[in-house]
Amino acid sequence: MAKKNIAIGGISTECSSYSPLFQKKEDFISVQGQDLLDLIDFPFSDYNINVNPIFFNKSVPGGPIDRKYFDEIKNEFITEINSFEKLDGVLLLMHGAIYVEGIDDPEGEWIRSVREAVGIDCIISVSYDLHGQITDTIIKNIDAFAAFKTAPHIDVQDTYRRSALMLASAINENYRPQVLWSSIPVLVSGEMSSTFVEPCKTIYKNLDHLNEKNEILDCNLLVGYVWADTHRATASSVVTCTNKKKGAEACKRIAKAYWNARKDLKSDMVTGTIDEAFVWLKSKFSIIADSGDNPTAGGVGDRADVLEAFFEQKIDHVLFAGIASKSAYDELKKGNEFSIGGSFGGGGPVLKLKADSVYFKNQCAVVSVSKTVIVISKIRRPFHNLEDFAELNLDLINFKILVVKSGYLSPELQSIPSRSFLALTEGAVNQNLVSIENKKRKKKIYPFQDFNKFEPLVSDGESIVN
Repeated sequence: MAKKNIAIGGISTECSSYSPLFQKKEDFISVQGQDLLDLIDFPFSDYNINVNPIFFNKSVPGGPIDRKYFDEIKNEFITEINSFEKLDGVLLLMHGAIYVEGIDDPEGEWIRSVREAVGIDCIISVSYDLHGQITDTIIKNIDAFAAFKTAPHIDVQDTYRRSALMLASAINENYRPQVLWSSIPVLVSGEMSSTFVEPCKTIYKNLDHLNEKNEILDCNLLVGYVWADTHRATASSVVTCTNKKKGAEACKRIAKAYWNARKDLKSDMVTGTIDEAFVWLKSKFSIIADSGDNPTAGGVGDRADVLEAFFEQKIDHVLFAGIASKSAYDELKKGNEFSIGGSFGGGGPVLKLKADSVYFKNQCAVVSVSKTVIVISKIRRPFHNLEDFAELNLDLINFKILVVKSGYLSPELQSIPSRSFLALTEGAVNQNLVSIENKKRKKKIYPFQDFNKFEPLVSDGESIVN
């Protein structure tokens, strides 16, 4: 039997519409060739499938993607798709929370363009972040769908494999799956919908039980992305199936479960203002998350509000990891005096400081000011893994408090015996949801509006499915 041919690739990031910092080509890493195949890690050869890796461009979340770059990279991807004589399938690695000014549905535009290029007979399977958003344009142009089921995300590769398996099985067994979805009028932050605590822990566990039903291939709940003011921003249930009636039933069940739990959604950490964090601090090692400026959710990562507050309180033995500031990094290369805060446009106070000592490593300046250590990164980046600190010769045992720009803590930081506090700070991903600009979002949507009546409607992308 002749080998089947598929292509793999896509684009992934989160874009806060409240961030002033546009993402451009230099902000993206492009995974290609064998590296892309290794990322998927699926035995396509066992299914007699030949794989053509194109590229998977991904970035640290930030502001809107520059329109020119988005158009260029999408056209480059479609040109690569068109270079193949015939494709039996396409595996798209996407996110679902891209924001491009002037384009209402960037992922939908990307996926629709792929469908137009490959034709109606080609099977398209998509993987998504659970913080992504769905539209009818997306659903009507795909055949299979799988999203992350953990937040923080520890099942990324498993999700790629789920999507790849549905693609390979459909091609080999000569059937066409169907994707259905239901919009859920709930939109909260990832910090309020962690799958490691209730109610989402049980809701997501129940997705696996639904998958065990005959003719149901993959059930998903997407919580959406709250920090982009777009019409498509909602939670959604998405089901891949071979029986529309059963798929619609599963979609409705997931949607109702999330809707019914909406008022129980809350952070998995103690939360409050930075002043309340100071009251909360004890003698034990503690971690404070500067949530409003979290770069992994689309924050700029350059604000110095929390640093200023700690200096005012005269609290010692604190590690700030980190604050993004190329200008401060460059100043420290020349001398010990530097200014920090808002250098990438994120706002907040500007502090003029003098370093007692400084050393440079991994595009970071590790600065001591009095008994405080500040990691100043030349580029925007998170500090979520223990290796991030070890690489900078920083041992957390030497500090009483760690401040990171984060929402919920990464699994590795969660594993540290410590107390943790999520500070409700200012920034492009401000956790005070009801206060953020809300011009384009659908109405009604909880918690922006409070209401009680909701009956899920299921769509196949073109019509309502009963």
